[in-house]
Amino acid sequence: MQAQTRALTLCDAVLPRSGILKDVALIAGFAVLTAVLARVAIYVTPLVPITGQTLGVLLTGAVLGSRRGAASQIAYLGAGAVGLPVFAAGNAGIAYMMGPTAGYLVGFVVAAFVVGLLAEAGWDRRVLTMAVAMLVGAVIIHVFGLARLAVLVPPEKLFAAYLLPFVPGDVVKAAIAAGVFPSAWALLRRGER
Repeated sequence: MQAQTRALTLCDAVLPRSGILKDVALIAGFAVLTAVLARVAIYVTPLVPITGQTLGVLLTGAVLGSRRGAASQIAYLGAGAVGLPVFAAGNAGIAYMMGPTAGYLVGFVVAAFVVGLLAEAGWDRRVLTMAVAMLVGAVIIHVFGLARLAVLVPPEKLFAAYLLPFVPGDVVKAAIAAGVFPSAWALLRRGER
């Protein structure tokens, strides 16, 4: 039986040289990207804002792949844990991480890993599969986030206040990625000719 090889991620195709220094730089760089995108925060609910953070998480997985994507989000969480103001609205610290957004933060690591696995399987090369990969990542983040919020928010408000306002943004993010990633792969293939 032949072992299945993983497909290259977009990052591997653009920067083919491997090495620990490159991986550390990419992991740190995408943790910073997630922190920068977390600054885009709109509070439509009192506990959880709509942020660009989730876009950073999903892009991290899609670009870096499963292991580096998850590692980048762990680094991001580590930066916040030691007090760097990397979370939405410049929040930081263990107390914040244990609060209402705790589930979302854990979901970031899982979502980056899963979206990375899908990218490694070649899902980032076609419009439909890339959109589905991004939506799968968004669903993972929401499942973890809502699981934590379920102990803090009355059930009748949970979905209306903490899921539905986020869905349009998730769809837009998936649509953007569905256009960008397959186009980037097409450009790379064209450049190889």
